[in-house]
Amino acid sequence: MTKEKIKKIGIIVRTGKPQAITTCDEVARWLGDKGCEVFVETRLGVVIKHAKFVRPEDLASRVDAILVLGGDGTMLHTVKLLNGKEIPLLGVNQGGLGFLTAVTLDEIYPMLEMLLSGTYDVEERMLLSVVVRRGGEPISTHRVLNDVVIKHSMVRLVMLETSINKQYVTTYRADGLIVATPTGSTAYSLSATGPILYPSIHSIIVAPICPFNLTKKPVVIPDYMSVDIRLPDKESRYIMSLDGQTDMELLGGDMIEIKRDPAVVQLVTHESRGYFDILRERLLWEPPDDDKPIR
Repeated sequence: MTKEKIKKIGIIVRTGKPQAITTCDEVARWLGDKGCEVFVETRLGVVIKHAKFVRPEDLASRVDAILVLGGDGTMLHTVKLLNGKEIPLLGVNQGGLGFLTAVTLDEIYPMLEMLLSGTYDVEERMLLSVVVRRGGEPISTHRVLNDVVIKHSMVRLVMLETSINKQYVTTYRADGLIVATPTGSTAYSLSATGPILYPSIHSIIVAPICPFNLTKKPVVIPDYMSVDIRLPDKESRYIMSLDGQTDMELLGGDMIEIKRDPAVVQLVTHESRGYFDILRERLLWEPPDDDKPIR
């Protein structure tokens, strides 16, 4: 199904990668030659010659789509800049693993042609809404694509009183607790022995990190349920990490309320590379053996 043609594209770059900056300038020139208006963050004004410059927080309101040149961290940074605005994101891997930035440099221009012509496909990824309450009053709200991680501010066990759908489940005594989306199932949750969820599954993972009681395993709940975490130790201080992009200090007695956010993230997909192809490449699973029949 043909979508509306893209006429304005923003580019987010991992500035620590010189190759990504070079690619950005080349792509900006190519897009300009195609009649597309290109925007980049103001901090790139010295090195990018073929684009207009906007403040990062204004980028999402100026463009029809965003090209992300970097790794998954750069994509998570971009999602934060969107602030709930639903526009297509095309991720090109110029970083590390690249579960979210799966397009290669060789594929960038054909994918951009699809964006400009409106013949691209998107996959919707769910977000989590996070509200922190102190004394019963909300003190901050956040959106995350991957996960929320709560730990002690020092290297020690924490006690995390956890309820699901307003029903008490358990008090985790562990190094920490991860609440993750299906997208985040291949991030920190995977290292904590959590399951890998297909991205379109509407579920939430609750995974303890190195629990003291080894029978406390990760659980998966439907996305219409909420997760409430109370920090019972009044004398302790905690750290909450949001998508690995933002850290917030929490106090004993705080309540963290987590549920599915109404907004979604739209990732532009590659027509010839499915999710399991990406998993197999990134997790170093065995490639298919063409000489053996499937039974």
